Amino acid sequence: MSPKSSRKRLFPTAQEDAQSARLHADSPHGQSLSYQLAFQDKEFLLKDELRPVRLQLELLKPELIQNELGIESTVVIFGSARVLDPESAEANLVSLQAEANGSSSDPGFSKKLLKARQDLKKSIYYEQARELARLISRNSPRDKLVVVTGGGPGIMEAANRGAYESGAQSIGLKIVLPYEQKPNEYITPELAFQFHYFAIRKMHFLLRAKSLVAFPGGFGTMDELFEALTLIQTGKIKPMPVLLFGREFWERVIDFQALVEEGTISPEDIDIFRYVETPAEAWEIICRASAR
Repeated sequence: MSPKSSRKRLFPTAQEDAQSARLHADSPHGQSLSYQLAFQDKEFLLKDELRPVRLQLELLKPELIQNELGIESTVVIFGSARVLDPESAEANLVSLQAEANGSSSDPGFSKKLLKARQDLKKSIYYEQARELARLISRNSPRDKLVVVTGGGPGIMEAANRGAYESGAQSIGLKIVLPYEQKPNEYITPELAFQFHYFAIRKMHFLLRAKSLVAFPGGFGTMDELFEALTLIQTGKIKPMPVLLFGREFWERVIDFQALVEEGTISPEDIDIFRYVETPAEAWEIICRASAR
């Protein structure tokens, strides 16, 4: 027991006072919102003016829980929520192909068929993210590296799944959205967090990060990737391996060399990240950086 924890408390704990505050809950005063303890008054905590307090709470809660569970080092895996696992992608394509005879002249059906073929092609990234998470979870040197994702489907599910299949913990940082799916089933339950503020969520991605891997993705993946690149570029965080998985995809959607040629980034800024093509290649870089 630490000196702090063994020291006799002079004041009651918040839990003790919260219980005492309920003693007169049935009185007219006790039923008034004004009489509730401030930290128990949900309507008060949700006021616009309390946003700074909610920001602090959202920063503190995941931080304290991860500290209590001994989470010190993570590998962040970003990527599209829309990437399907190979089995689902293949089943969807087979189903559509079975309908093709009667619908081949329908432009809408042709688009569905094209998308199904693209989904099957991209499903390789699901398996690669899954395998990379397995490698990280089974073989971490020195520091125990914990996989962290955005907690949703697609690439995120694949990475959490790889850790789960290795018997390891993994983290999911979900964001509240009107249309978003529930957390994927492979996140360690006590390490599943939900955020209201994108900014705090992105801070938590990087607080313990030792490496960052970005698989092909859309706006969300780009947002998370470019925040990390900017923070490294400007010296706001220490350099770490930033790995872009699938050079063909990334060079097609982002022309980094054009940014250099336009003078909007420096030639050395391209050295902040590197391309990788296989889980083994990515793991070798992560392992080397973690062992330093």
